[in-house]
Amino acid sequence: MAFSISARTAAREPRPPDAPPDRIPGQPGRLSRYESVLIGGCAVLLFIAIWQFIAFRRLMPELFLPGPTDIGAAFGAYVAKGQIWNDIWVSGQELVLGFLLAIVVGLPLGMAMGWYRRVSMAMDPFVTFFYAIPRVSLTPLLIIWFGIGINSKLAVVFLGAVFAILINTAVGVRNLDPALIKAARSFGASDMQLFRTVVLPGSVPNILAGFRLGLGHALTGVVVAELIAAQAGIGLMMATAGATFQTSRVFVGLVIIAATGVVITYAFSRIERRFQTWKPNPS
Repeated sequence: MAFSISARTAAREPRPPDAPPDRIPGQPGRLSRYESVLIGGCAVLLFIAIWQFIAFRRLMPELFLPGPTDIGAAFGAYVAKGQIWNDIWVSGQELVLGFLLAIVVGLPLGMAMGWYRRVSMAMDPFVTFFYAIPRVSLTPLLIIWFGIGINSKLAVVFLGAVFAILINTAVGVRNLDPALIKAARSFGASDMQLFRTVVLPGSVPNILAGFRLGLGHALTGVVVAELIAAQAGIGLMMATAGATFQTSRVFVGLVIIAATGVVITYAFSRIERRFQTWKPNPS
């Protein structure tokens, strides 16, 4: 009797917050962590299966819609020819150098525009003017200025990416918590210390969002610049394949560009989620 009473009394007592759970979460709990990946992967596989069925039944001619197996065969021929490595090297060099140049210029200018009101007032007309112009339309002019070599491609990539980085950085700096800045000022922090310890960490989510947006514009700039005038690159391969009605090779170029964007964007999103936890507590 004493044991049963004590057992019932213990059952009524609240569980300590650090006590282990009564049961271990089952398989559905573990699967929920990968739910988006599973659903997205299944949707992609279903889309590819339907696409392959349409291509296999030739509901549309191969000239207009090659199937995944046709694109795979074209990719294999592209690799066997050996041209792919030089094209990837040329396009990758243009993308990386142009995008890094956009970061080097856009990041400090965006922080200056977000922090200093007069700098923003002076730069805003130029940013608005050039952001309103489709940068792709400047490609012929840039080719006239810099030639058909790598310099014109770098200029196109730079102009495509720099404004997304600059604008998002400025917005991130303007949206910082004023109380946090005031607290740092009260401890005698200089502008450089404030930028290093408060402004830059607090703006990282917006900066990385600008990087992701700028990356899309940069990839577009690489392809468009190479479509107009180039000596090598993925864009030139696509232009040549399109002119000779090799639709499967055009899709190969699209897949390479899209895969590059997906991988780099995923890396940026992972870094962005890591820095999303850096949020000042208003209390």
